[in-house]
Amino acid sequence: MSSSYLDQRIVAVKPIAVPAPDRGIDLQVKVTAPLSGQNLPVIVFSHGNAWSLDGYEPLVDRWAAAGFVVVQPTHLDSRRNGLGWDDPRFATVWRVRIADLHAVLDGLDDILLQAGGLETRVDRGRTAIVGHSWGAQTVGALLGARVLDADGIPGEDFSHSAVAAGALIAATGTGDTLTPFAAEHLPFMRPDYSTMTTPALVVAGGKDRSQLSTRGPEWFTDAYRLSPSPKSLLTIAEGEHTLGGIAGEMVAETTDEDPARVALVADAVSAYLLDALKLNSAAWTALDNATEAGDSTWSISSK
Repeated sequence: MSSSYLDQRIVAVKPIAVPAPDRGIDLQVKVTAPLSGQNLPVIVFSHGNAWSLDGYEPLVDRWAAAGFVVVQPTHLDSRRNGLGWDDPRFATVWRVRIADLHAVLDGLDDILLQAGGLETRVDRGRTAIVGHSWGAQTVGALLGARVLDADGIPGEDFSHSAVAAGALIAATGTGDTLTPFAAEHLPFMRPDYSTMTTPALVVAGGKDRSQLSTRGPEWFTDAYRLSPSPKSLLTIAEGEHTLGGIAGEMVAETTDEDPARVALVADAVSAYLLDALKLNSAAWTALDNATEAGDSTWSISSK
């Protein structure tokens, strides 16, 4: 994708409170948007474990510069809320995360109004959701994926009718190979992708090895392999779990610092969504053509 759009000026507004009864801790969001433009598409972004609305600027800022209005909630598991693994609330945090995204989507008009009158500049019919790591599993639920119980029975349907497309970055794979720690503390990491029908891009790192699964990097491709079409998969050969540092520059947990890799993830997601939302197919077509030309550092598959 051309980087010329990065000259676009953007603005961020935070915190904005979102009604979320019985949550215990107020739900707050940040909105980042281009300063100009009409009929803008929307991305609701779900962060990884322990993060907040203040993370992932390398992604969010590029998406806003590319013409998206991006809404970032702070989930209950954010480190600023102090919920540890042994907190009795942690067992249900995955449900609260899903409820957070529903609250944001249902209250989007008011959120955009509080962000400076953006409600008159967006196209609500072009709303996408994106998530990283635990956020990717959260997003998957709104795209139609379900959570299997201990007997392998799919749970309830959390999909949302306002969502037209999505992207899952380093998404949890199937749960039959969880480590003992994950099986004890994160039993909800058993997604069933067979019902995830909404169009989506799955992004996986070729060197992403989770401490929560006994499988290797292919675990992070399950969301693509096991879901119905239409889906696309971007595999970044040298990418690890933070894919170059998507949560922020020089973040301690980043194991594969690479600004170019971060830009690739950001631009691939925006290109895919612009195509899936029927706004502009040029950037996604260019990426697809680059794959066919034999770039060995990343590849795209589609079905």
